[in-house]
Amino acid sequence: MNYEPVIGLEVHAQLLTKSKLFCSCSTQFGSEPNKNTCPVCLALPGVLPVLNRQAVEFAIRMGLATSCRITGKNVFARKNYFYPDLPKGYQISQYERPICEKGFVDIPLDGERKKIGLTRIHMEEDAGKLLHEHPQTRSKAASWVDLNRAGVPLIEIVSEPDIRSPAEAVAYLKELRRLVMYLEICDGNMEEGSLRCDANISVRPVGEKKFGTKVEIKNMNSFRHIEKALHYEIKRQTEVLAGKRSQDRIIQETRLWDPEKELTQPMRSKEEAHDYRYFPDPDLLPVEVHEAWLSQVRGALPELPEGKRDRFTRQYQLPSSQIDILTDSRRLADFFEACVKVYPQPKPLANWTINELLRMIQGDPDRIQGSRLSPEAIGKTLTLVDQGKISGGMAKTVLQKVFETGEPPESIVQKEGLSQVSDEGSLAAVVDEILNENPKEVDRYRRGEEKLLSFFLGQIMKKTGGRANPPLAKSVFEKKIKS
Repeated sequence: MNYEPVIGLEVHAQLLTKSKLFCSCSTQFGSEPNKNTCPVCLALPGVLPVLNRQAVEFAIRMGLATSCRITGKNVFARKNYFYPDLPKGYQISQYERPICEKGFVDIPLDGERKKIGLTRIHMEEDAGKLLHEHPQTRSKAASWVDLNRAGVPLIEIVSEPDIRSPAEAVAYLKELRRLVMYLEICDGNMEEGSLRCDANISVRPVGEKKFGTKVEIKNMNSFRHIEKALHYEIKRQTEVLAGKRSQDRIIQETRLWDPEKELTQPMRSKEEAHDYRYFPDPDLLPVEVHEAWLSQVRGALPELPEGKRDRFTRQYQLPSSQIDILTDSRRLADFFEACVKVYPQPKPLANWTINELLRMIQGDPDRIQGSRLSPEAIGKTLTLVDQGKISGGMAKTVLQKVFETGEPPESIVQKEGLSQVSDEGSLAAVVDEILNENPKEVDRYRRGEEKLLSFFLGQIMKKTGGRANPPLAKSVFEKKIKS
């Protein structure tokens, strides 16, 4: 019997607000443990939460970007469960009336697009973090609680069970990450936990309408781990259903992904909504999103990834592979367009951006902002190439120096002696010298061994320190060899 997976993802995105969801404590990552805390996020008696308006606006942005219905009057609820890093003994979240419902995300799939439905996007506060020390570092194992993260605003994006393969799951998550970064509501850093994903997965016979028993997988902090964990769980559940794992069974539970052993392991039985005993938070009023506020947020939305890809295709007529790279990051796309304004030749500019700029910034578009390499410097350098003043190889050196020092391209060319030799008389003297030094090769070339052309051009480059204008050097050589 053939089986198919049914996958839904729950993605938590930390919002880029300066303060927490219900207090004024900083959300800065990496601070000294428990430094960013106050009576509110420590849940001391008598404190009251005050809602962060910007967090609500960020949630609305995400809802509009994913074609969700924005709930006009949404409500915060208490989600009750005990955990050492949850000081209140409950988490403030949303349940029956989330801020966003019934949207979708378009993902690229085999050259086409597929819609993945969204059940809801809701706001909630993050919990703290447990830090574990093992006996190797202490006489006894110990766990510590860091509550800096407690109260940091999150949105949870819950998909419909529309995903049918690990590859689709990764494509969906990448598109979500791209969206939150374009909207500038989350930095998308999975290693630091700014973007986290839990997967719900079941397996059923192909053609069956009823879902199988759902398992939740946690502890996945990279696209690679998510893909591997899903592949493993599909294989495990399929083998259980096929009777190949008599010692194993599929129950509704939460499992952890072990990246070292590359398998999932049971963590606890999976809770249902009634286990959390949700009820409206009495300390927080319902949030009313009026049409005027909604229009204001909608009007401030940036061009989104899919729209930018379509426009780049029409406007710049670049290959889809290059467009995918250039629009993967809003920062890189904006930088490329700033370069086009200075040097309006998108095709060569795309090659230089992808091959040279990304190499210098180590593939991280966030490094552009602090870089000394400006669109004006790139445009001027490529103009020098077009004018024949420097070669393409020299341009790479110039751009690297600009990136390191911030000096203007012209100053670097002059200081480093990188001006291209484009004087026919100077090149003629060099060619004469090379012909006199290599009589045997000259004779072989004249007898028809034209492959020796690359040898002679290499000698010209060597003599001129790589500064000879290649087309002119070839022309001068051919004139000399025939005379």
